[in-house]
Amino acid sequence: MQVKVCELRHIRSLEQFYDELERQLSLPAHFGRNLDALYDSLANDVAGPFELLWRDTEEARRGMGADVYATVLEILQTVAEERGDVTLDIHH
Repeated sequence: MQVKVCELRHIRSLEQFYDELERQLSLPAHFGRNLDALYDSLANDVAGPFELLWRDTEEARRGMGADVYATVLEILQTVAEERGDVTLDIHH
């Protein structure tokens, strides 16, 4: 089965992060664009296998704020740990 790759670069805001996930992973129409919905959609709605490849994360941390960035990263790590068909590749 082919692995879908979601490549994130130059993310400067949480809204831009959501935009890219919606575009690249075809998040469902009911995606609520909040952190709880992010977990729910990635854990349950997106068919796998998929890889989240996130480059330039320092730029995202500055743009989102350290606390929001840390929460987003924690959500992504949790999804990758819980699902056997999700890979997370982070480049600072």
